[in-house]
Amino acid sequence: MLELEFMRLAFAVGAVVGVLAPAVGFFLVQRRQSLVGDGIGHVAFAGVAAGYLLDVSPALAALVASLTGAVAIEWLRTRGRTVGDQALALVFYTGIALGVVLVSSAGALDVNLFQYLFGSILSVSRGDLVLVAALGAAALLAVAVAYRGLAGVTLDEEGARVQGLPVDRLNVLVALLAATTVAVAMRIVGILLVAALMVLPVIAAGRVARSMLQTLALAVAVGLGSVLAGLTLSYYADLAPGGTIVLVAAACFVVASLAGTVAGRR
Repeated sequence: MLELEFMRLAFAVGAVVGVLAPAVGFFLVQRRQSLVGDGIGHVAFAGVAAGYLLDVSPALAALVASLTGAVAIEWLRTRGRTVGDQALALVFYTGIALGVVLVSSAGALDVNLFQYLFGSILSVSRGDLVLVAALGAAALLAVAVAYRGLAGVTLDEEGARVQGLPVDRLNVLVALLAATTVAVAMRIVGILLVAALMVLPVIAAGRVARSMLQTLALAVAVGLGSVLAGLTLSYYADLAPGGTIVLVAAACFVVASLAGTVAGRR
């Protein structure tokens, strides 16, 4: 399997996303914002459609749209007097509607668009690997540097304000990290499944972990393992890579739930 260059590229890109997605998704799940990735994904779809319409890079357009959508969700949630789920719904439905209109205008309803919707990890190039690695490294570095502040805001936002933490900037940082993750991971599992890779490893880890840091570390391990196992399984069983990766992550959640139940009874 690894004698094939496209598989080596797929494993390299997948490893970056497998670590990044749960590392960022961890803060969304802890803040009860698990569907933010899904909402940003729909805005990214509009960005891809805009890229085809304007004849620019769909990936770059999706990144710009994702960042804009993430900031919009956070602004609506904190300053627009709109509760979180309403802000998410507004961006969610606006993004998907705008995407449909732009796709129709661009006449781009073809196989290239489906690569972004459902993932196309086996077609990544060396240039894609460099871009994903750079964005992934920058996002992970931001998580590492700001971890204590992010953890404080996640656990108790009001308490963090009292302690003098820049809560608003940290909230925006989480939104931007989520947007970057969506843009990076859409070539791996697709826009429609990217939120699953951000959430499932985290909730699986939460079933057995006993601390916040342990949950984060285990979620990253589950995410990385899901990508590697999913790619291997999809290669030998001739399955869709993106869907297989998410199904492996879902299976990890089931196993972790059973393990947590058994441990609780003991």
